[in-house]
Amino acid sequence: MRIGLLAEGGYPYATGEPGLWCERLVRGLGQHQFDLYALGAAGTPRPLPPHVRLARTAPPSGPETGPQPGGLLERTALGGHRAARRAYGRRERRRFTEAFHQLALGVCADAAEPGRSPAGAHRPGPDGTPPGTAFADGLYALAELARERGGLPGALRSDDAVRTLEAACRAPGARRGAAAAGLPDHLAFAEHLARTLRPLSLDWYQEDALGAADLCHAAAGGTTALPGLLAKRFFGTPLLVTEYGVQLRSHYLSPAGAHRSAPLRTLLAALHGRLAAEVYGQAALLTPGNAHTRRWQERCGADRARIRTVHPGMAADRFAEVGEDEESGDPTTLVWVGRVEPAKDLIALLHAFAEIRARQPDARLRIVAVPAHDPAAGAYLAHIRALAAQLFPDEAAGAHAVGENPVSFEELGGPEAPTLEDTYASGAVVVLSSVVEGFPASLVEAMFCGRATVSTDVGAVVEIIGGTGLVVPPRNPRALADACLALLREPGRRHRLGAAARARALELFTVEQNLAAFRGIYLELLSRAPVRHRPGDGVLFAHPAEAHVPGSWTPQGVAARTGAPDA
Repeated sequence: MRIGLLAEGGYPYATGEPGLWCERLVRGLGQHQFDLYALGAAGTPRPLPPHVRLARTAPPSGPETGPQPGGLLERTALGGHRAARRAYGRRERRRFTEAFHQLALGVCADAAEPGRSPAGAHRPGPDGTPPGTAFADGLYALAELARERGGLPGALRSDDAVRTLEAACRAPGARRGAAAAGLPDHLAFAEHLARTLRPLSLDWYQEDALGAADLCHAAAGGTTALPGLLAKRFFGTPLLVTEYGVQLRSHYLSPAGAHRSAPLRTLLAALHGRLAAEVYGQAALLTPGNAHTRRWQERCGADRARIRTVHPGMAADRFAEVGEDEESGDPTTLVWVGRVEPAKDLIALLHAFAEIRARQPDARLRIVAVPAHDPAAGAYLAHIRALAAQLFPDEAAGAHAVGENPVSFEELGGPEAPTLEDTYASGAVVVLSSVVEGFPASLVEAMFCGRATVSTDVGAVVEIIGGTGLVVPPRNPRALADACLALLREPGRRHRLGAAARARALELFTVEQNLAAFRGIYLELLSRAPVRHRPGDGVLFAHPAEAHVPGSWTPQGVAARTGAPDA
């Protein structure tokens, strides 16, 4: 089977967990041929196995890039055709304005937000068309125009687009927030819309590109899944969407929204909500990584019958030695691992640790930060360090000794915490204090290491833990302290929970179970939409033996030769 893999973040260029997941998927399913379509690609691609080729790539922004080293790249495209570089004529401008008007009406129409309540999803717009239908009609009309003309050369940022958007915002039945938008909001929204709909201007929708795929597999929703949506529209290619983090939820939680006006936030939320609903509605199957993501998809209108939860696969071998050693770890040490950011609520963790120290003075806390390139992370870390110095002054054994703080701040990969295995092995209990989470990978890693955990009830935490750890409400330092003390003071209970956690992680969250699930899903989708063999494919038994014998062997052919009626 030929799989068109729409990679999140531009795999094989991307690093981090999304890139690792794609790497494990394509290497683990070697019986299929993978064509990679990298949206947002930048840098040097990693080596690919023989059954994988980098078919198309598009840079994050700006002009198209040239061929990449190693001959992996056939070509890049972003409105690269000659027709795309010409200005639209009168006919094309009229087609664009009509299509964009439909899309804008779908965005601006007053209807319930996806993710909140589906009750208003079919409330008619000013022309009597349901908003979701108007958005989809406009989207596909723009896609067809872009395919014919080789892209949308600046049309989404044009004066025509801004005037059309303004008219849709002022139309009867528009959202109250959209109606309050001014010219700066319209300009900012047009710029964001041009980036979001950028896949429409790619040259991926050809018979030798996505048209040759038997299945499109999008590694994320939203913009990443948009090429697969168009492949289904143009070629009837089934679309599989895997989400380990909901793009719509990420948009709602994005810190960039704090600097935008209320009308602009209304328009952006409506755009991403409509796109998510269309992707979920057209996908042959959705594979969320956890029940938390699944609930978001259902609230956005996804059909429950087409949702299959597939937990992300993580490498367990590296944690085997630590997980099998029940005696490793300081019995008085708590460990926290993750990115240092406000969503992790390290302030609550420090206040909880102050309560723990008051009741168990020998307790210690290791805060191990994953390296981050965000400048805001440094400011937040400095604030946390200052709070720790205030809550826990350096303690000295005597008047002439150097004091030591019970809270240590380290960076993963440094001398004190060279690897994740060493970090988890150093403590008895692993703590997660977040107020916002999706699928916390650090929790699964701690379970692989056989560590008892104390976590806040956010995101997919309860689904991951499944009774093998303690869960407390978020923003509650007292409850967090009580749970940590309970495990520090009861070694037997701590060891039992750690062993149960490791067994659960090995059963549900390994790479092997993830690959087995997708192996079966690919075959299931293939059975619904058989592989379309092309001339020259050289596939054995692609045609029955009778097809190579002169004459017709079908009942219709026999009837045609003999004049007998069909059986």
